[in-house]
Amino acid sequence: MENTHNLVIISHIDHGKSTLADRLLELTGTIPKEKMREQFLDSMDLERGRGITIKMHPVRMTYILNSKFYILNLIDTPGHVDFSYEVSRSLVAVEGAILLVDATKGIQAQTLANLELAKKQNLVIIPAVNKIDSPQAKIGETKTDLAKLLNILEKEVFEISAKYGTNVEKLLQAVIEKIPCPKGNPEKPLRALIFDSKYDPFKGVIAFVRVIDGKISSGEKIYLIQTKTEGEAKEIGYFRPELVETYELKAGEIGYIATGIKTPAKVRVGETITKISNLNVEPLPGYQTPKPMVFASIYPENPDDFDLLKTALAKLKLNDASLSFEPEMREFLGRGFRCGFLGTLHAEITSERLSREFSLSLIISTPSVVYRVINQKNQEISIYSPSDWPPQDEIKKIKEPWARLEIITPQNFLGRVLEILKGTEGKSIETRYFGLNKVLLIYEVPLREIIVGFYDNLKGQTQGFASMNYEFLDSNPPTTQQGLGYRPADLVKLEILIAGGREEAFSKIAPRTKAYQEGKRMVEKLKKILPSQLFSVPLQAVVSGKIIARETIKAKRRDVIAPLYGGDYTRKRKLLEKQKRGKKELKEKGRIRIPPKVFLEMFQG
Repeated sequence: MENTHNLVIISHIDHGKSTLADRLLELTGTIPKEKMREQFLDSMDLERGRGITIKMHPVRMTYILNSKFYILNLIDTPGHVDFSYEVSRSLVAVEGAILLVDATKGIQAQTLANLELAKKQNLVIIPAVNKIDSPQAKIGETKTDLAKLLNILEKEVFEISAKYGTNVEKLLQAVIEKIPCPKGNPEKPLRALIFDSKYDPFKGVIAFVRVIDGKISSGEKIYLIQTKTEGEAKEIGYFRPELVETYELKAGEIGYIATGIKTPAKVRVGETITKISNLNVEPLPGYQTPKPMVFASIYPENPDDFDLLKTALAKLKLNDASLSFEPEMREFLGRGFRCGFLGTLHAEITSERLSREFSLSLIISTPSVVYRVINQKNQEISIYSPSDWPPQDEIKKIKEPWARLEIITPQNFLGRVLEILKGTEGKSIETRYFGLNKVLLIYEVPLREIIVGFYDNLKGQTQGFASMNYEFLDSNPPTTQQGLGYRPADLVKLEILIAGGREEAFSKIAPRTKAYQEGKRMVEKLKKILPSQLFSVPLQAVVSGKIIARETIKAKRRDVIAPLYGGDYTRKRKLLEKQKRGKKELKEKGRIRIPPKVFLEMFQG
């Protein structure tokens, strides 16, 4: 254990974590140069295609310094706010962290958020300024800001170029010198913390573990304390980054255990694994279960794929503990699932993984937050979707979730950012000048205002220089002055009628003041994308039974008088009247079938 060091790399998105991991893999000889590729640890096609890390990736490296042999267990982590639960889980498994900051962009919102998470775990922080090779790099300014943030001397901040490997070896040696060795007793009963897992059809659930106490060998009987599930260590090993089998894992090490358990729900993240002979050991604290921030409904385009979707979601949940789902059913769409996510990017990535990894064609609703309605009997009802919304006369009070929003922006874009925030119904909490040219804005805003489109708008208005981080305000959050997670709201259910029939899938919960604009936008969009019929189709936006916006799709017309050449006009009139009666009859009896692609386009906003 005295020669083992466990660490993570944390930073804001796109500050060079994966590139630094590449250089460390090269430097330690973990990956031969001929096999090396960019973003080596980002093994998913989706990660490589988007250029972002979605999943944490553990790897074991070995290094010789001053004739001593060292084992380094590195976990590369995501940078986006939607995957902060991945970061928090990895931090519990290590003793130190490299805090990476891009010299061209400086300290960003997620830099602060991830640093706070690391401090809560009492990790040793090694700061490094990356991309010093860039012509736009502001090395001195960034080092000064980082030193002030950590209350250290500027000379303690490393200057590196992960792209070219400049000073990366010095950083690696500092990891060995500064990050403490893991604590734990190999002679105590086994206690291993599951920080991630994946499914293998032959080996069952493969648990990624940090061994806290004791040791485990292949073939031994294991026991999962919280779920009271027995299994067997069919195979144990570590990450190189592929799975490499070994004979034993002991206290202080990070590795995997193939449990042989074929039911994914029985192997949870945060679970404690022990041996079947040690049933009296105290379980480890584990992790706080993340609360889904946004919800969206997912339906298979082909109703026969429902069971496949169910299996796919169960396997994804094993690999993504922050995902939640439960069955629901809607007319036209059939059976599907209401899924909970930590943010809209999380929802987008999950739907892409379902499509790519399980070949599913899906219909996905627009993400929404959970509202709370207090009815006339003083009962509180959680509203996950518009279909849960009670009649207006039964509603006594409506509450919606609020979030603490932190934005870091260059001062020259401050006016534009304030203009965006003005339209969010938010409240300014604090404005702090950060570094030489940056402003930190802290606001409390309704969560619905920032989950769809806000981030893209912010990036667009600031040429990509602003960054944001947000967290849901709990019932008694220490961060908010008012201490309110849910606050009163004036909301209504916006319904869409197509040919007089209510289409529940298009219903939406909206602020009363914005209902008209939203209703008008929706019927105008429907008019463009809904196929025309043999009869005219009215599209109406309705609030509490009152029509607030309307569009009409004109009927398809066939030229019934084309075959007639001359003759009495009454013959033409007769055919036109017959056509008119037919269309009227069709309008009364006809039923519109809405193609799945229409739902898809509407849900995409």
